[in-house]
Amino acid sequence: MEVKELTNKIQEAVEELHKAVERQDAEIKKFGEPLAETKAMIDKINNRIDELEVKLQRGNVPTSKTEEPKAQKAAFYKFVRHGEQTLTPEEKKALVEDATGQIVIEPELDAEIQRQLPKVTVVRQLATVRTIGKDRIKMKSIGGVTVGWGKLETGTEITESTLTPGEPTYQYVEDLYGLTKLGEDELMDSDINLEAILAEEFARALGEEEDKQFILGRGHTYNEPEGITKNATLIAATVTTAAAGAVTVEKFMDMVYACPTQFRKNGVFIMNSATELALRKLRGDGGGGAGTGDFLWQPSVQAGTPNTFLGYPIYTQDDMKTLTDTASVIAIFGDIKSGYRIIDRVGMTVQRLTELYAEAGLIGFKIHKRVTGGVMRASQKPIVLLTEYA
Repeated sequence: MEVKELTNKIQEAVEELHKAVERQDAEIKKFGEPLAETKAMIDKINNRIDELEVKLQRGNVPTSKTEEPKAQKAAFYKFVRHGEQTLTPEEKKALVEDATGQIVIEPELDAEIQRQLPKVTVVRQLATVRTIGKDRIKMKSIGGVTVGWGKLETGTEITESTLTPGEPTYQYVEDLYGLTKLGEDELMDSDINLEAILAEEFARALGEEEDKQFILGRGHTYNEPEGITKNATLIAATVTTAAAGAVTVEKFMDMVYACPTQFRKNGVFIMNSATELALRKLRGDGGGGAGTGDFLWQPSVQAGTPNTFLGYPIYTQDDMKTLTDTASVIAIFGDIKSGYRIIDRVGMTVQRLTELYAEAGLIGFKIHKRVTGGVMRASQKPIVLLTEYA
């Protein structure tokens, strides 16, 4: 059985499994437990998936696991340098296309772009990141677990808790496009490290825009990720500055202590550079009155390590609103890893634009990435927002 056929069969089985699990969830909600028929169906599908994956892993396929990626990589970079018209039929066959006919970026370059993105962005390096192969991810909440004290040998019984699944919600991946342009001479030069150049350019084109939307995105209704500062539950519980255009250490303390202890210990600040500058000017009481002591903002003593305020790291993100933006969120504090999740969909694609920039001696590359982000556990307040006084 061919690799592609095995992969398709696994994907079909996974889709069947999703439907069976949704059916099981509905039965639990209606009857308190799933029907035996449904449980048996799920076990059968899982066994089928295991068998198919074993066949794939054992190499019971005629295609070499090393030759196919090498052929794809060579064909991809020839396509990038010279265009699809220069490819042989075998090279065209080695290229991977998505459902719309766009060329899928070869795996090593895809991985290198993902590796470089956190260097370009702020939120991605702090958040939880998951990769999926679908257009959405289903999220369900479950009630808390009841615990108790005692010793089993003395007859103490463990109180069973009732785990009540909440209504499922979905996090949808969105379409992000990036455009980068390279000079024809630079592109044709066989001595340059094309992979490194593309990884850097693609990461920059994608990273700056996705980071902005992880902060300010309006959500799936607008085909954007949900930004941290736009989450309704977080906004409903913001700390507000005492006056417009001013920052005080007390309000930042309020933010820190509004965040529960389990999240506070991993807390960081995110704010605009102008807001950090205002914090940098704050002084303690040096004996001569307020504002005469040491600066409360502390510079980093190690390259790559963020500055600190009140003992917590500060990350600057200049898409954040600042002190002149009344009634807007101007600072974020909290455990971003526990409070925000980024979803990447596998398979970035690229389109080569030859004629559009020909007069300028450039070749454009339009990158298509499927990604989204959303706040998690908002009601538990892992993230606290500071709003500018209106």
